[in-house]
Amino acid sequence: MTNTVVTSKSRSVWPRILAEATAVSEREPTLAPVVQHSILRFDRLEDALCFQLAEVLASQLITSEALSALFNELLKQDSSVLSGAERDINAVLERDPATKSGLHVLLYLKGFHAIQIHRFAHLLWKTGREDLAAYLQSRSSRVLQVDIHPAVLLGKGVFFDHATGIVIGETAVIEDNVSILQGVTLGGTGKDTGDRHPKVRHGVLIGASATVLGNIEIGVNSKIGAGSVVLKSVENRKTVAGVPAKVIGGVQEREPARSMNQILYDVGL
Repeated sequence: MTNTVVTSKSRSVWPRILAEATAVSEREPTLAPVVQHSILRFDRLEDALCFQLAEVLASQLITSEALSALFNELLKQDSSVLSGAERDINAVLERDPATKSGLHVLLYLKGFHAIQIHRFAHLLWKTGREDLAAYLQSRSSRVLQVDIHPAVLLGKGVFFDHATGIVIGETAVIEDNVSILQGVTLGGTGKDTGDRHPKVRHGVLIGASATVLGNIEIGVNSKIGAGSVVLKSVENRKTVAGVPAKVIGGVQEREPARSMNQILYDVGL
């Protein structure tokens, strides 16, 4: 276990969110109780985050209060969940032109919520609390329509755009600064056991409804076109598209995940 260490960097987005919440509360009186209860009554980002995720997952059987207490307990064991959330908020603000407010990310974006719930589920999974991890996965899948196995290794600065229908299998790996759009599957090819899911490296952009199957590697700063079916590993800085996917060129952008440019250019092999 690691001690909780909240650095100035990990808190940097919180003053912005507080300012945005105050402004919303003043100009939209109808939303004022929501903003006050969800944001302004808290002193720290981690408290607001735990509350918001608990509200998303709460049911008649496990209350928001119980889930919030669980999440706060886990944060005391490992502060990486908080630093991951910070990076993910900044990723959304950097990459999504429709989202201009950190407050909106924290309150409304289900892709962000699904990633943060997974971070807690993964922490439970790797510390032997697999039943509770599976419960969080199940609730998140039902409520948010995003299904990530708790064992999945997930980096920071990850962005799920729209997010509905994303499915990620048990032995998948997603490194830092990856962007994935709705309907993407990172799955196996059948009933194989062991290491059987894709490894998505730094800076990758995966277009909507793409399917990536098997223990294959999607190389650094590569790009997968929307609707593609990828069955073979992709080299670094390559663009693939089609069914089955084939290399159609290189990559113009330094990091496709940051540019979010889904136009596929043939820039030479």
